Amino acid sequence: MAMNYDPFRELDRMASALIDNRGPRVMPMDLFREGDHYVLNADMPGIDPGSVDIDVDGQLLTIRGERTMANHENVKWLTRERVAGSFLRQLNLGQGLDVDRISATYNNGVLSVTIPVSEAAKPRKIAVTSSGEQAERVLQVNEGEHPADTK
Repeated sequence: MAMNYDPFRELDRMASALIDNRGPRVMPMDLFREGDHYVLNADMPGIDPGSVDIDVDGQLLTIRGERTMANHENVKWLTRERVAGSFLRQLNLGQGLDVDRISATYNNGVLSVTIPVSEAAKPRKIAVTSSGEQAERVLQVNEGEHPADTK
């Protein structure tokens, strides 16, 4: 097997691995609005869906996951770039979202979280009436038949 060895790339990888081991890693994500809901897609390849934990505390959405690597004994690593450990992403949801109806699916290493917009925050039309229209309606009711006239 032919491999190009770049000592600077290897030093950079080792240095970032040493620095990054202190806390959870951040997972890359996309967030977009589609109709009446938001969709968050987070890359989580190699993470067991059973280890994914999604919490909502007030308006804070927290996504956690854990990637464990198989323990290979008597192995001489040529390169090891895939990182193990915990992954974390937190988002402040803001107002106008229905946090009780958030749903999530995991497919092909991508976690998709659907966050619906609350009914109260959806745009709606407000009917406009003038005081002249209301007075006209009152006159029509007063000039109509009275219950005493129908006997």
